[in-house]
Amino acid sequence: MKILFIGDIVGSPGREAVAALLPELKKELGLHFIIANAENAAGGSGITLKVTQELFASGVDVLTSGDHIWKKREILDFIDNQERILRPANFPFGAPGRGSKVYVTPDGFKIGVININGRVFMEALECPFKTALSCVRELSGETKIIIVDMHAEATSEKVALGWYLDGKVSAVIGTHTHIQTADEKILPQGTAYLTDAGMTGPYDSVIGRRKEDVLERFLTAVPVRFAVAKDNVQLHGAFLEIDEATGRAKAISRIQRKMHAQI
Repeated sequence: MKILFIGDIVGSPGREAVAALLPELKKELGLHFIIANAENAAGGSGITLKVTQELFASGVDVLTSGDHIWKKREILDFIDNQERILRPANFPFGAPGRGSKVYVTPDGFKIGVININGRVFMEALECPFKTALSCVRELSGETKIIIVDMHAEATSEKVALGWYLDGKVSAVIGTHTHIQTADEKILPQGTAYLTDAGMTGPYDSVIGRRKEDVLERFLTAVPVRFAVAKDNVQLHGAFLEIDEATGRAKAISRIQRKMHAQI
């Protein structure tokens, strides 16, 4: 089983990168399933129905998210009816949408996906560790292939969840910081791990936003609107190879592609 996990898609540049680069990645890597974090896909913060449909049309199978999932209020009108969009599972009981689900590929493989939000330096939600384990127990009755998107600020919290779920899931991939880390590994019990998948969007920026806007805020402390940058658009993520019989990871590698050129 070959799975691509695409790091945080930022605005229209990120969506354009997915549309342009995903077809060749599918062919080159022989992909069976594509997961993408899309919580910043609409104007740099949030998700809309139009953006959702655009990303699905580009070939993404499941969209995960994070703390910005509610930034566009229209998400409340359709998330309950969109099973291919996940919000963090550890939002309190009663929040719309779902945080985990098992999906079936055209080839008949079942893949579980779990979305979790961290709590360190972020809004306090339910325990990410206990929630993740509860989701694993639920999904493991249907499949051994389970991928976790750990959307968190602190590297320590992401690393800790990786160790906590080692041997229980196929992969724990971090998102949120928009900077790809170089610590991809397979943990002792067979779980692939990467602290952050990186960003899909403009890299001549400050994590996707116009550097001029961000610098003004740092230098003056005056509130400034952070517009999405446009230049040096890249797709970053992680490529996973999973044993279908055991659910254990066989390989993990970082993906970095520039529009019209390989890095």
